[in-house]
Amino acid sequence: MKRPVAAFVLAILVATATTPATLAAACPRTSEAALEQQVMCLVCGTPLALAQSPQADRERAFIDHLVGRCESEGEIKAALVAQYGPRVLAVPKNGGFGIAAYLVPALLLLLVGAGIGAAVLRQRGAGPGLGGLDPSRGGAEPTASETRRLEAELGRFEG
Repeated sequence: MKRPVAAFVLAILVATATTPATLAAACPRTSEAALEQQVMCLVCGTPLALAQSPQADRERAFIDHLVGRCESEGEIKAALVAQYGPRVLAVPKNGGFGIAAYLVPALLLLLVGAGIGAAVLRQRGAGPGLGGLDPSRGGAEPTASETRRLEAELGRFEG
């Protein structure tokens, strides 16, 4: 009599251990919407979230199938690359040309910023030899030669 009771209790424990809630808790939290921002439509060349093409629909169905199988984000990306090639990922790889895609725009921004900064300093006359005032003179009176030159120039316009 004890065996049927023990078997019944064991059957209940097994049944409750594999409920859909337990499976959902074990399943990684990966959403199709999050992946659509990181994956490109191969036909449109736009993120999958914006793409409207049969190819985009096939990629979405593939992602949805893998999410349904409780695959992690990394596993889904690996499956996408295996299925469609590395162009399917929106984020470049961490080496070679992929890293240049990040570094080149950053370097260009720095160079443009430095150029603008140099132009502003030059325009303000911030330093000697840049066409500005001589900072060593401060706000001193003009020299005698500067005064004569100024009077000669003004005399040309008065006369």
